[in-house]
Amino acid sequence: MIRTFSTLLVLILFSFVASGCKSIVNYFAFHPDKVNVIAIENLPPSVKEITITTEDQVKITSLYLPSTGSKKLLIYFHGNAGNIYHRMPGLLHLQKIGFNIIGASYRGYGKSEGSPSEAGIYLDGKAVYQYAIEELDFSAENIIILGRSIGSTVAVDLAQNKKLHGLILVSPLSNGKEQAKASGLGLISAFAGDAFDNLTKIDNLNSPLLVIHGTQDRVVPFSMGEAIFNRAKTEKIFIKIDGAGHNDLQNAYSKEYWTPIFQFMNKG
Repeated sequence: MIRTFSTLLVLILFSFVASGCKSIVNYFAFHPDKVNVIAIENLPPSVKEITITTEDQVKITSLYLPSTGSKKLLIYFHGNAGNIYHRMPGLLHLQKIGFNIIGASYRGYGKSEGSPSEAGIYLDGKAVYQYAIEELDFSAENIIILGRSIGSTVAVDLAQNKKLHGLILVSPLSNGKEQAKASGLGLISAFAGDAFDNLTKIDNLNSPLLVIHGTQDRVVPFSMGEAIFNRAKTEKIFIKIDGAGHNDLQNAYSKEYWTPIFQFMNKG
């Protein structure tokens, strides 16, 4: 039985190597849901669907929550599971502050075309940002980018070398290799290479930064958020939420979570 299991494991690892390291990263990184979505006629009145075509010709369907009279926009990049429709309560809560909100989708998630990959979700983020600038007429200095968990990698990649209103990172990972180790993937973590390298890219941040992380996060360790914060050279704030995990920040620790976000959004 042990020999059979070991042989199977070797065959699986060999197939991953044969298909390339990027395939390994994508296999473990993304868990999209294309089934549990909300029909357009059932969306709240303040929510609109927008379909954006990326530079590699993939159509992604995101959510836009306009706020009449506001020139400010927050773009939200969610975690690796589910889809943007599952984040509707959070998007509606963010809108209460008076900002326009885009809940960005990724390829392969929800109603969006394609299959997710690291390179692909960066293109998705770029397309949403360009749409905000070119089609919705927002200026960079009035845009906040918020990325949660794996969404932090899109947010950091996109925020590089831009003068934004700010960048918010919730439970951000440092890089793919360290995340793989933290997830118990052992030898497979070596195949991550330089994937999802927030730690290096944060050097290129020119905008104010807010990092929020729970001390009991068992998915993305608290130390990763600390490492990114410590590396950043810009104006920055770190919010440590004692006792919070990865998935309970928004509800179980709502005051500790939402208050600094709203304060950061309202600054300046």
